[in-house]
Amino acid sequence: MDGELKVFAGSSNRALAQNIADLLDQPLGSATVERFPDGESRVQINENVRGADVFVVQSTSAPVDTHLMQLLIMIDALTRASAGRITAVIPYFGYARQEKKTTGREPITAKLAANLLEAAGATRVMTLDLHAPAVQGFFDIPVDHLQASPLLADAMRRVLCGEVVVVSPDAGGVARAHDFSQRLDDASLAIIFKNRTAPDAVQPLNVVGDVAGRTAVLVDDLISTGGTIGEGAQALQERGAREIYVCASHGVFAGASLEVLAHAPLERVFVSDSVPLPRQTNGAAITQVATAPLFAEAVRRVHNEESITALFT
Repeated sequence: MDGELKVFAGSSNRALAQNIADLLDQPLGSATVERFPDGESRVQINENVRGADVFVVQSTSAPVDTHLMQLLIMIDALTRASAGRITAVIPYFGYARQEKKTTGREPITAKLAANLLEAAGATRVMTLDLHAPAVQGFFDIPVDHLQASPLLADAMRRVLCGEVVVVSPDAGGVARAHDFSQRLDDASLAIIFKNRTAPDAVQPLNVVGDVAGRTAVLVDDLISTGGTIGEGAQALQERGAREIYVCASHGVFAGASLEVLAHAPLERVFVSDSVPLPRQTNGAAITQVATAPLFAEAVRRVHNEESITALFT
């Protein structure tokens, strides 16, 4: 890309955006991101971006609708300012859990979000560990799907000891847990089979795999209400797990999740910094793993037209 590299940030995760810009040895782009008195989002780009290769960093985390709208408005502003290429860098992609219809008269909101980003003028999307990898196919523009598992596995190795078993909290996460177990020197694998009684409520049924006397690592893509993790940890403790850790790509921490985690039989929870950590963790032991080096290298490679796949091979 011949245009100058520029990095801009919405309001959802400015610390991460600043860290990415610092690693790229670039100043964070100047933009006004605020609200009108009636609550509408207001954006103004305060510097020349004509022909530039622009990367807009914005997690669509809570408040999801506000942050998504901010991102769309920023992309539209950059498009109208004649930016050469606009990449939406979305560390946490909200609405990705609604990627299919499970009953009648439901939306496929992940597809709608993809359509909105393209309609606003995004020419590329970069994101981290989508809840459903199939969401990549909802876009007609390139999507760089980055993986947090190498970073999280490196962080976990510093605290794990003894015999380790990686646990998937449900059948749908087996592939993710298997990949993670290989990154932890071929740790053994276990699966919790559960009955989902509501979209964010689960009841564990059985644990398949030997966890007794072992250090268990529950691996998931995100922590929302904490119900899956809390119930899963309890099931593992009842079956004799020696220590229980949690590793998730995104720490959404909705509702009373922090209280749930604080009272669960957990040693520590590891998440990426795709979503800012709440100021008060209410006693939950949480460690954030930095993703800025990963995003900065991916941005550099995209700007220089180099391979992204090489980051994970």
